[in-house]
Amino acid sequence: MPEISKNDISQLDEASQVELLKFVESENAKAKLQSSIHMFTDMCFKKCVPTITMGSTNCVDRFLDTNIFVVNKISKSMQK
Repeated sequence: MPEISKNDISQLDEASQVELLKFVESENAKAKLQSSIHMFTDMCFKKCVPTITMGSTNCVDRFLDTNIFVVNKISKSMQK
């Protein structure tokens, strides 16, 4: 993928620069969201899964509930 220099960006008209900035901010927010979800999922998984015994679904249920809760909260905060 070719590098984009500041000179290349400065040659864009103002509307294109604003659109590019919004796109980059959106992509950065998506990457941050994915990173946070991955971190929380990994942390919860490491705490929950090793403790699971046959017939023990409570921990898995809490893991899934927490994962869904975190994803929803982060998604809502990103939309603001």
